[in-house]
Amino acid sequence: MKRTIRLSLTAAIVLLMGAIAYAAIVGAKKEGAVEYVGAQKEIFKTGKAASVVNLEDLAGKKGVFAIGPIDGLDGEITIFDSKPYITKVRGNDYTVDKTLKHGAIFLVWTEQANWVDVPLPASVKGYVDLQKFIREQAQKIGVDVTKPFPYLMAGTPLEIKWHINVDRTEGKTITKELFVKSKEPYVTKNEPVDIIGFYSEKHSGIFLSQYAPAIKEGSGMENYIHLHLVSKTSKASGHIDDITFGEGMVLRLPKP
Repeated sequence: MKRTIRLSLTAAIVLLMGAIAYAAIVGAKKEGAVEYVGAQKEIFKTGKAASVVNLEDLAGKKGVFAIGPIDGLDGEITIFDSKPYITKVRGNDYTVDKTLKHGAIFLVWTEQANWVDVPLPASVKGYVDLQKFIREQAQKIGVDVTKPFPYLMAGTPLEIKWHINVDRTEGKTITKELFVKSKEPYVTKNEPVDIIGFYSEKHSGIFLSQYAPAIKEGSGMENYIHLHLVSKTSKASGHIDDITFGEGMVLRLPKP
């Protein structure tokens, strides 16, 4: 009888923990290997950059790769293999916090352990080339490119132009113009990095911007990638706007 009660109690605890985990990220959606919550377009609908998720909801999960903006336009979220790198502009510098005690305006993530390495050819020179190459190679190994999917990169790019969000709205309703203004730009050169990104042709305004500094409106192209860097030699971490590749870069795609 005691054993039955003990087993029942254990089962109840497991179910409760599962329910808590499920409820932890309210409103999250899953498509393929990618999960996401919130949407960039809500910033412009509401004029606010409110939090929709607490990063602590991801605590304890293994193989998490996630990116997004901090609530209040106050920084960038990059989680690489469950390790957080939260960058915020402070004065003339920026800080890196390695805890999950932050909220996100929107967040996209995956839990992925198995990857397929693809060497980056010399013909892939920058952001636009990369977007095309990711799709081609993903299709080649059997990834369903009609659904969002994650990718990683490793190596030493010649140059990365990147930014960290910083609130420059002065308390005003957030417009697209103020959103663009609320970014502090940086450049890294010949610095070894890890990169995490997500590809999708259907999530513009959700976890992707329709256009990017490297893919401008009127160019005939749309932006299908969102990618962040984590430097291996400095505290640099944030949203990549443009990139120029060097030799020896590797693209890592999710194993189907």
